[in-house]
Amino acid sequence: MTRRPRVFVTRPIIDGPLDSLRDIARVTVNPQDRALAPEELYASIRSVDAILSHLTDDIDARLLEMAGPDLKIVANYAAGYNNIDVPACTRHRVYATHTPDVLTESTADLAWTLLMAVARRVVEGDRLVRSGRFTGWAPQLLLGREVSGKTLGIIGCGRIGRAVARRGAAFGMQVIYHQHHRLAPDIEKNLNLRYVALGELLGQAEFISLHCPLTEQTRHLIDKKALELMKPEAILINTARGPIIDEKALVRFLQNQKISGAGLDVFEDEPRLAAGLSELDNVVVLPHIGSATAETRRRMGEVAAANIRAALEGSVPPNALNADQLAG
Repeated sequence: MTRRPRVFVTRPIIDGPLDSLRDIARVTVNPQDRALAPEELYASIRSVDAILSHLTDDIDARLLEMAGPDLKIVANYAAGYNNIDVPACTRHRVYATHTPDVLTESTADLAWTLLMAVARRVVEGDRLVRSGRFTGWAPQLLLGREVSGKTLGIIGCGRIGRAVARRGAAFGMQVIYHQHHRLAPDIEKNLNLRYVALGELLGQAEFISLHCPLTEQTRHLIDKKALELMKPEAILINTARGPIIDEKALVRFLQNQKISGAGLDVFEDEPRLAAGLSELDNVVVLPHIGSATAETRRRMGEVAAANIRAALEGSVPPNALNADQLAG
């Protein structure tokens, strides 16, 4: 009898996408909606052919060794993949894939949600009304900052960064950006973007939104030195990866009102926050929900399942991060 391929899903995802795999494979889903401890994960992935992983899973060389020779693919349920040792996957002849494109708009929407919430002090206002301390309109009650016509700085102008830029244009903002490689002139023209050095962006923008990947070069990109370059009225938004910001330094600058505010969906030592961050009124914190819409999470599952199905059927997964290396 032909062995039926095995797929392990490290924590539950939205209903539907996994159905496309059940006709060709035995699919097992961790029933607990939490990240598995390393030893639990090792025990679960032995002799599997595919792993549908999450950002909370550390896919390293040891895990790949524990999985054994049947493993063909690690399909990350995310656009980012800093939790995966891609070179180790390549050495083990295992495809590493992700889910690009499908979470662009939902994450850009959330970046703007944070931007507006911080600028207009929405969370503070909500708390005031719910507490019963709101006594009526007052001329200086919760004065915020206007967004229209201001300068928006985008660090990392990939798909999500460009989607944020489009929204900035609708608010009549001047949009500047910085990243390692400058965009093509036609893209800059179509989005009315201006490329600047990082220091210039930090010094000019009233709103700064982070959309770069987490690498050794971007870890603590926003540190004390970078924060010192920002305007006192600047608002910093992060829907990318927490360690891009030196969170302890950010807390000090927010406490001393050396920058105006911050909106964070991700954290340096997630889910823990740097000491003092949760006590600040000039920061809005969310529980890593950038892509958390039903539509996006369903599409992410469909893309991950399509990647797995391709690998199990002997094809190159559409979103393989190491296809060229494995082709050699």
